[in-house]
Amino acid sequence: MTEETTHTLNDLPNAGRRTLLMITGAGLAAAGLVSMGAAPARAQASGEWDKTFPRSENVAHEKVTFTNRYGITLTGDLYMPADSGEAALPALAVAGPFGAVKEQSAGLYAQTMAERGFITLAFDPSFVGESGGEVRDVASPDINTEDFMAAVDYLGLHDAVDRERIGVIGICGFGGMALNAVAADKRVKAVATTSMYDMSRVMARGYYDSLTDEQRAEALAQMSRQRWTDAETGAPAMAGGLPDSLDGIDDPVIRMYHSYYKTDRGYHPHSVNSNGGWTVTNPLSFMNMPLLTYIAEISPRPMLLIAGSEAHSRYLGEDAFAAAAEPKELMIIDGAGHVDLYDQMDVIPFDRLADFFGEHLAA
Repeated sequence: MTEETTHTLNDLPNAGRRTLLMITGAGLAAAGLVSMGAAPARAQASGEWDKTFPRSENVAHEKVTFTNRYGITLTGDLYMPADSGEAALPALAVAGPFGAVKEQSAGLYAQTMAERGFITLAFDPSFVGESGGEVRDVASPDINTEDFMAAVDYLGLHDAVDRERIGVIGICGFGGMALNAVAADKRVKAVATTSMYDMSRVMARGYYDSLTDEQRAEALAQMSRQRWTDAETGAPAMAGGLPDSLDGIDDPVIRMYHSYYKTDRGYHPHSVNSNGGWTVTNPLSFMNMPLLTYIAEISPRPMLLIAGSEAHSRYLGEDAFAAAAEPKELMIIDGAGHVDLYDQMDVIPFDRLADFFGEHLAA
């Protein structure tokens, strides 16, 4: 067991507070310890290069919008190889991590895979970043699963895309949503995840399934009561984001996320985790709706799950792999932690991703 696995709910006296902190990956407080301000306004698009990674001269980029079946307009960054020619190309829909935006890790993956010959779409999920949906900074196991399917809609209608050669990449919490989407959406021919989180499991049971029945009930009771307050004020209470300073904070998971979201390495003004965090009641639907119930139905389409050997989330990928049917592959990156697979170009196995999708999205 790594150092990251030694911290449990019992470390803090308030089970609801600790639960919210764990299950959001960024939250600081639950009922009684929250900011009562309204959720931030929707981020606005900028014509400047606003990513956390350098722009590639070998890739063409444009901002696009598309609509999911709930009528929410999603905004994405479309990346195309600069020398793509006339032939229709394979395509990838990319999203994640949970609480991130397309200008962060998803965009890096999308641009890098476009350099390798794929048309890629990194998008903001509903209620986050430049995408639509009110209120802001909430997530949904159903709607965010649908967001992947809507991205496949968009790619399949693009003139430069071969709609029979579409794959999906999900990062962190959107790895679980990606697997859930592909289980149902038979148009997708292959799926890969990195640092995969099953958000419904983590929210319902805590890290390493350490949440007791009593602690789960307390957290649900706190969030249930919070709904009355939110309804009365007309604005959702916010759980709070990652701390600006790590002074006095020993939790290795919080320190790990801080190293990406709150530093020059990965900070972005549109990112939920870089700023105010999720709403207090955000976990409610995840705690009641298991995401990976039908993971075996991804078969016979191939699945690649990638995790760091030192990642606190490794067990989630391993358990998803065990539950899935063939063909499937689990790739463990020796020495890598969870957020290393967000942006570390010498750690992320882009060669393997390119080979995987090159093989399974072949013409």
